[in-house]
Amino acid sequence: MDGTRTAAPINLERIRKQYPDGTVAVDSLTMDLAAGETTVLIGPSGCGKSTVLRMINRLIEPTGGTIRVDGVEVSGQDAAKLRRSIGYVIQNVGLFPHQTIRTNVGTVPRLLGWPKARIGERTDELLTLVGLEPERYGNRYPHELSGGQRQRVGVARALAADPVVLLMDEPFSAVDPIVRTRLQDEFRRLQETVRKTVVLVTHDIDEAVRLGDRIAVLSEHAHLQQFAPPAELLAAPANDFVREFVGGDRGIKLLAVTPIPRERLTPTGGPSKAPVVAADATLQEALAVMLREGSNSVVVTSNGTPEGVLTADDIVATLAAPGKPAPAVE
Repeated sequence: MDGTRTAAPINLERIRKQYPDGTVAVDSLTMDLAAGETTVLIGPSGCGKSTVLRMINRLIEPTGGTIRVDGVEVSGQDAAKLRRSIGYVIQNVGLFPHQTIRTNVGTVPRLLGWPKARIGERTDELLTLVGLEPERYGNRYPHELSGGQRQRVGVARALAADPVVLLMDEPFSAVDPIVRTRLQDEFRRLQETVRKTVVLVTHDIDEAVRLGDRIAVLSEHAHLQQFAPPAELLAAPANDFVREFVGGDRGIKLLAVTPIPRERLTPTGGPSKAPVVAADATLQEALAVMLREGSNSVVVTSNGTPEGVLTADDIVATLAAPGKPAPAVE
């Protein structure tokens, strides 16, 4: 892999995992994951999504098929070296309890033989990036941090050697809902900065919609039912399995990933007492303002300049508009 790149594509070609007792966890999965995007793997418990994740960094060896990262087949690489080049974040973090936060974050760079000064600079840079002041938290130990803070340290450690791929297995599920939302927001901000190729496993469709550039819905044996951006997945489920999995409230979820349609805005016609919302807001944010202010409309503005008026009827019409149907998956 090219060390000058910050992200790399991942290609899964008919990968399979069958255990000695005959159990098939993954059966002939093919997917192309774009560089710099967050791909979310989601499906019922036991469908093989975590197995797929672990085959990418060879924590689990596939029994068939080909996995390539940046065009290079992973099976031909030294497993330990491969894992050091791929960031990995798990549910319970897995920090070393008797090492300081700085030492934990610097684990992979030390294994790679980085100079001490460079490790120190990189550690402080990453702690700052994930919202933990190095001077305040660097010399603490994991038990002195909250669950959310430890999870941030886990992300910083995974990014320490500047990997082109970041694997995340249920990374936020062990914290309470409020902290989880904050960590999701932090991850979105972080990804906008580092733009890694992220593969994230979750069982939570709301998290998948919130974080994913594309979502892969898997059924038993990791059979791919649909692979699409969140808005397409919610607006046009490929089949009954996907429709049932995303839930009957998919219209509500769709609000969160649908931008305000500029083409539906009507002229303001002069000063208005309607509440204001930014033009880059989602329909969910616009509707929330309407409900909070008891208004049937909002004025949509860009850099303080009104662009037009959006009504509740416009929101309903936008969601009801026929979209391009997703291809059916057998």
